[in-house]
Amino acid sequence: MPWLGVAAVLGLFELLTRTDAISSRHFPPPSEMFAALGDELVTADFWAAVGNTMQGWAIGLAVAAAIAIPVGIVVGSSAVLYRAVRAVIEFLRPIPSVALIPLAVLIWGSGLESKVFLAAFASTWPLLMQTLYGVQDVDPVATDTARSFGLTRPQRLVYVTLPSAVPYIATGVRISAAVALILAVTAELVIGAPGLGREINIARQSEAVDVMYALIAVTGLLGWGVNVLFSRLERRVLHWHPSQRAQVAR
Repeated sequence: MPWLGVAAVLGLFELLTRTDAISSRHFPPPSEMFAALGDELVTADFWAAVGNTMQGWAIGLAVAAAIAIPVGIVVGSSAVLYRAVRAVIEFLRPIPSVALIPLAVLIWGSGLESKVFLAAFASTWPLLMQTLYGVQDVDPVATDTARSFGLTRPQRLVYVTLPSAVPYIATGVRISAAVALILAVTAELVIGAPGLGREINIARQSEAVDVMYALIAVTGLLGWGVNVLFSRLERRVLHWHPSQRAQVAR
């Protein structure tokens, strides 16, 4: 059914553009977009752009995970520390990452470093908040039971807190993966860092509208693929969790 829905939308769009119900100058038919995409797939420049985009995405997401998960565990484990830094987190979290583009360009220029910074900044906050929620949502009965059995604080963190927080962390990683990809492409569009975003801008400037839409579709497919990949990893890692067992049963 999902594939039938996609085919129906593409067929309707093809019909509207072929009959000039929608301007084909600004919205070329899907068949032309797929033809342009086919031409792009056999060029080295296309795959270099995809590689640059995914490189910025992967490094940005890795930096975000390296910061957000340990900080979330430490801060979430201490009520005093959480109250102390909550105001700072709530101040930084709503700042749009695109507002930091001038700062990134000023410090690192228009290369990979700026793209990684923007992707890491944007994707840190969903993962940090999910980690905080996961650590704070530990069943107090489980914590008291572990304490009564003589488990030390590090042992309670490993055997009680982390297993309870892993589902939240996995969800945060999946959300942050999509956010990091969005910011990587945005950085390429705005500051001209190498990648699909810059290629989209070049196609727009040269009025190659079919190529532009083909590359936009590629970014969407990459986002869909990233979400599918992390969803499957989440199901595999959390096969023991009740929510995942319920999905398998359905």
